Formats: sequence, structure tokens, C-alpha cells
Amino acid sequence: MCKMKAAIYTLGCKVNRYESEVMAEKLIKDGYELVPHSAIADIYIINSCSVTAESDRKTRQAVRKFKRQNPSAVTVLTGCVPQAFPGISDILPEADIVLGNRNNGKLTDALNEYFAERKKLILTEPHESGEIFEPSSISGFIGRTRAEVKIEDGCNRFCSYCIIPYARGRVRSKKIEDIKSEVSGLADAGFTEIVLVGINLSAYNDNGKNICDAVETASSVEKIKRVRLGSLEPDHLTDDVIERLSGCEKLCPHFHISLQSGCDKTLKAMNRHYSAEEYEKLCQKLRSSFKDAALTTDVMVGFAGESEEDFSISKEFVKRIGFEKVHVFPYSIRPGTKAASFPDQVEKSVKERRCREMTELAGEIRAEYLSSQIGKTVSVLIETNSGTEKYKEGFTANYIPVKIEGECPDGGIVNVRITGAGDDHCIGTYINEK
Repeated sequence: MCKMKAAIYTLGCKVNRYESEVMAEKLIKDGYELVPHSAIADIYIINSCSVTAESDRKTRQAVRKFKRQNPSAVTVLTGCVPQAFPGISDILPEADIVLGNRNNGKLTDALNEYFAERKKLILTEPHESGEIFEPSSISGFIGRTRAEVKIEDGCNRFCSYCIIPYARGRVRSKKIEDIKSEVSGLADAGFTEIVLVGINLSAYNDNGKNICDAVETASSVEKIKRVRLGSLEPDHLTDDVIERLSGCEKLCPHFHISLQSGCDKTLKAMNRHYSAEEYEKLCQKLRSSFKDAALTTDVMVGFAGESEEDFSISKEFVKRIGFEKVHVFPYSIRPGTKAASFPDQVEKSVKERRCREMTELAGEIRAEYLSSQIGKTVSVLIETNSGTEKYKEGFTANYIPVKIEGECPDGGIVNVRITGAGDDHCIGTYINEK
């Protein structure tokens, strides 16, 4: 008897990628064959993101695309979109099964029920106060040499623009002993780098144990050579936390610290919990505490009420900090958030222009940084073959993408001399220490 073929299409953040991996392993365990989403499958699972209106649009587009790809296939919509907006099922008849992210663990049960009754199935339970961290673990990460491990879920911050607390619920954390067990299993499977991820990662708290304990726990696994952190909130990175993290030799000196705006007026309207000055001091502290520290961030433009002066202040702040990389995106109204009703919404054309300007500035800063790496010898974790025989690709400890020319091992961490810089990567030559 042929196995049913299932494909997973993931939108959004590293947490979604982890959860897709959990679903993939469960599907395989329950007898399904996993195939690429470009293939003709019996089941298409769309793990959605709802951080912006554009994310919602991509989700709807994906559901419709896969139903067209195989009209007889079962399409499953899960993730943040149906969790935040349960009514999405009314405008997406192409979705046969709709699961909120709280119900991801019921995927195969939902499939069994659907195949038995052939009726549209909707399972979207709201998150609740006091909800515990749903036990989950993975044994590998298909097609990757780095493994992401979700250790935290939810957010209590309620930034005025953000739908995520509604889509993800309140902060809850994986038990420290479960982190140790999962990381140990991944190390035994051959992974040498672990990325700790969460919705509000720096809020990790397991009975008083904080993000430092999580990093130290992952670092204690002998076969793990690198531990990397996902996105962090600036006000959680206190002097005590930074000092303790700086003592973790395996921690990669790459910090993605969400900024959103360099203008205090805008930060206050966003309900962010820091000032531009406090953020700048944090950047200085990190760069002085970690050798070769790389700071990356997210910047939103066109937030409700952002004037041209506010935008200029934010732009100058980004220039002054000199981030190694900036993800720039326009503000989009999220129904159900406070900012959705704010006056002085910025016109789309203005947001698009500001997005171009900030992106151009970020690109200039990025190019200078990459060029400054030429001549350095760095360690690179080989990730993939670029698709040609010319390069292999990987990342340095501080998250610089490197294309390696010539002969090079297929995996592991290798030493590379940087010889050039491209648009968003460096070029290097493998150093054969033998």
C-alpha cells in the first residue's frame, strides 16, 4: 500500500520553522511520506505567519496555490493566521482543515477525522492565561546543518502594533532539563550548532532560570560547538545578563535586537519599553563585551503618526549605530491592535518611499561591514552547496554568510580566509590546516 504524500510550506519566523519540523517528524512517524511542497502531494500543510498584512496575503495566496496545484489534495492551514483570525476559514474555502497553532499537535488526528468524514474541519482554540509550554522536541532538521530549538512561546508585551500576543498567547517556557535532552539528541545526530528560538526569547523563565541558564545548558553538551540566539528584546538584556552571557565561550557573538524605531516619540506610541538612548547604550555594551559582535535589527517605517522629522531621527539613529544588517518593513494595520485605531495613519506611498530610503541606508552600512571583513580568517559552519560546483555556503559565528571557493569539506566548521565581498555575503577560500 502506498503511503500518502504530505508537504509542508512554512511562512514566517524560526519558531514556525521549528514547529514545521515537529509536524514533519510526527507525520513520518505516523506513516506519511514527506515530499517537497513543489511536488504533487496528497496533503499540503501551510504553516502561516501573521506578523504583517503582507504575511496574511502570502498565506491566502499559498493556500489557493496548493489547491490549484492538486485540486484533489487536502489543504491544511495552521499557524498564526487562523489563531489570530479564526474567521479566516470563511474567506478561504480552499482550506479543508484549519488549525490554530495551539492545535498543531492534533494534526494527524485532524487528518484522520477529515478522511473519515470528508467535511471541512476547524480547530482553533484560543490561548488561555496560565497555559503551559506544550512539550515538543525534534531529532533533526531536514536539509540543515544548524538545528533550531524552540524554548519559549508567547509574549506579554502588547506593543500597540502587534498581533502576536493574540496569535501566540502569554509567555511560557520549555523546562531546562528538556532543553538539555533535546540538544543532546541533536548533537548525537551530528549537529554542531544550536539556535535557541522563541516568540519573546529573552523572556525565557523556567522556575527562575533565565535565558543565561538556557544558553549554559545548551553549551554544556560536549559535541555542540556553537550556540546562537534568536531575536531578543533590548530591555531584557540587563548588565547582569550580558556579563553572564559573555562568559559562555560557545555563544555566537551575533545579537538580533529588535529596534522598530530610533525615535523616542514613535517608540512610546508603539508601547516599546526603552528609549533610543537606552538602546544605544546596550549596543555599546554588547560590542565592548563580545569580540567581533554583530548587531542586527528590525526597523519599521510609516508607523501611525510618524512625521518626516520622526523618520529622519530614526534614520540617523540607524546610521549612528551602524548595524551589521537591518530588516526594514512598512507598518501595516493589524485589526485588533491598539494602533489600528490611531489617528494620522501614514499613506501607503509615503511608507513605500520611507522603506526604500531606509533600505538603501541599511544596504550602504551592510556593504561597508562586509568589505571590512576582507583579509580576516574566520570559522564557517558549512550549510549548503550553492547549487553550483563553484561554491559551498555557510555562516560565521557572527552570522556573516560566506561563499567558499574551491575544495572544501561537505560539512562541519572550517577556517576560511575572506577574500572579497558581494551584495549580501563575503567570499572566502578554505584553509586546509593539514
